[in-house]
Amino acid sequence: MSQPTNLTLVPAATMHRRLLFAIAILCYAIVFACFVLFEVPGLGLGHFFYIPVALLALACGTQVGFLGGTLAAALYALAIIVTPRLPTRDVLTYATGIRFVTFSSCGILVGWFANEHRRHVDQLRDLAARDFLTGILNTRVFDEALSRRCAEGLPFVLLLGDMDNLKTVNDTHGHTAGNTELRRLADVLSRTMRPGDELARVGGDEFAILADASVTEAAELCRRLRERLAAEDLHMTFGWAAFAEDGVAPLELFRKADDRLYAAKLVARNHRVVQQLAGARQ
Repeated sequence: MSQPTNLTLVPAATMHRRLLFAIAILCYAIVFACFVLFEVPGLGLGHFFYIPVALLALACGTQVGFLGGTLAAALYALAIIVTPRLPTRDVLTYATGIRFVTFSSCGILVGWFANEHRRHVDQLRDLAARDFLTGILNTRVFDEALSRRCAEGLPFVLLLGDMDNLKTVNDTHGHTAGNTELRRLADVLSRTMRPGDELARVGGDEFAILADASVTEAAELCRRLRERLAAEDLHMTFGWAAFAEDGVAPLELFRKADDRLYAAKLVARNHRVVQQLAGARQ
């Protein structure tokens, strides 16, 4: 299943990292130039190489952070060579080796922190897009996906499904059993989805599916899903709406699908009543 919320966030994050990278390269040049122009024994302008090393590590992570530290040590040594006020012999000293260790260590540490931060942000973003019980997409992400598809203008079908008899399960076996059934239902639906389809939980026992299908395929799609669920002893009633036959706006489509879902539940309820009456007369 796709995650539409990431589509707008990734470019912004990429631009931010590219900006940090560009600033880091500029800082390398500025620190190197200042060192060559103004460094005298004891002044310590080489310490400013820590700034571009940290920026590069923040932008690109641990490995590039290490390379950034190595680059800083190399530029530091080169600056000593080309600076006329410093003796060239200062290049081959323990101090230069220590510079390499500290610069590269700084790059590794800051890069590791940046990688961990990005990983945690990705996890939080994914959790914010998921329903806490079933792990599928939640209502907020579904609304964004529905709006995006309407804006694209390509044919698709919105399916609304309502789990049958969840209240009976909750009343008879408790809400824990009901939650287990909801998770099982979401799992079966997820395995039934085709590439490009999007599944979300939009209510207590209500699920929504956005499928790449036409209006002529909607009824068959509902039938196929019902049969797949019935094979797992799960039962669901569906309603559907097709873009653009039933509407071109998200609210129009949702209302049309909800109306068909309600009508289907009435038909199913009346069918059960007729069967019960017929059985009572026999």
